[in-house]
Amino acid sequence: MTKNKAKAYWKENIRYLYILLTIWFLVSFGAGILLKDTLNEIKLGGFKLGFWFAQQGAIYVFVILIFVYVRIMNQLDKKYGYDK
Repeated sequence: MTKNKAKAYWKENIRYLYILLTIWFLVSFGAGILLKDTLNEIKLGGFKLGFWFAQQGAIYVFVILIFVYVRIMNQLDKKYGYDK
């Protein structure tokens, strides 16, 4: 039972990693590069939004995703009994 529990834990962990990394990729590559011209029509603090995402926005999203991952992992640890 312990081996199955560990395998399910790892599988769920990897699934969350894929989701969070996909979000980060979409924000950094999508907003910072692909949608740059469209986003540059909007200003944020005097700067074009596409430029802001390329320079700072992706970093902010990455830091937020780190905190989200920590929270998710704490919940996952409790769910599978690894929080002791």
